[in-house]
Amino acid sequence: MVALGGGHGLSASLRALRRVTTDVTAVVTVADDGGSSGRLRDEFGILPPGDLRMALAALCGDDEWGHTWSEVIQHRFRSDGELHGHAVGNLLIAALWQLLGDSVAGLDWVGQLLGAHGRVLPMSSVPLDIAAEVQGADPARPDEVTTVRGQVACASTGGRVRSISLLPADPPACPQAVKAVHEADWVVFGPGSWFTSVLPHLLVPELATALVETDARRVVALNLSPQRGETDGFSPETYLSVLEEHAPGLGVDVVLADRGVVDDPGPLRAAAERLGGELVLGDVAEAEGSAKHDPDRLAGVFDRIFRG
Repeated sequence: MVALGGGHGLSASLRALRRVTTDVTAVVTVADDGGSSGRLRDEFGILPPGDLRMALAALCGDDEWGHTWSEVIQHRFRSDGELHGHAVGNLLIAALWQLLGDSVAGLDWVGQLLGAHGRVLPMSSVPLDIAAEVQGADPARPDEVTTVRGQVACASTGGRVRSISLLPADPPACPQAVKAVHEADWVVFGPGSWFTSVLPHLLVPELATALVETDARRVVALNLSPQRGETDGFSPETYLSVLEEHAPGLGVDVVLADRGVVDDPGPLRAAAERLGGELVLGDVAEAEGSAKHDPDRLAGVFDRIFRG
């Protein structure tokens, strides 16, 4: 299994996937420019480690070793000094990258230390920036479309994101990530921040080509609620329309949605069929109305999908 995304959405997917397979690879966005990740990226010129760290934490086991190390790498220092806000895992990853000079090898070593149930790879071998076309970023000009640059700015905009692009525009893909996609049985998109975590993978040319050409079947796991700015006002089928706009050649085999957030499955089923897929509804939220996926429930539905 290969799972694409970043942040909390990818973490939810990985916590579920490691319950149903012993072979999972996370391919993670590398465009974060805020917080601890942004500071380390600016200081050392490295890939932002935060989303990679979160993916590694999600792949930790449920035993004492996995639970402890997951907490350690997620821990953030609290102080009045330079370490304030830095996550331990970010510093560990940055240290290994500096020692080894190889981003993939560094992540593999961290994964071995944690006993991670899977592998974590960056989607690109260079740090990226996201540029978003945003409508109504200035409340005084609700119809005006402007360009917003940076993942944090895109995710926190008060306007509505219409489309995104990457800077540089033709970034190199991580070769191991491309290989993993070609060798996968299933590829999972989402859940997660649609414009800043999921869609960027489809704008890395080599990775996008692999995602279209792979023999793997593809699952799109939809979010449980809209995200302010990025997906305000989105219906479930809108996510698929935006996906199609950014990757017109991409086919989908299964669209997974929580039955509690789909009032009328007809339009979503039609949107899934336009992409060549079927709609699967399941109970995957932690509780009714929750914006968080329950890993056990999500694992159960994934298992049913994978078994066909």
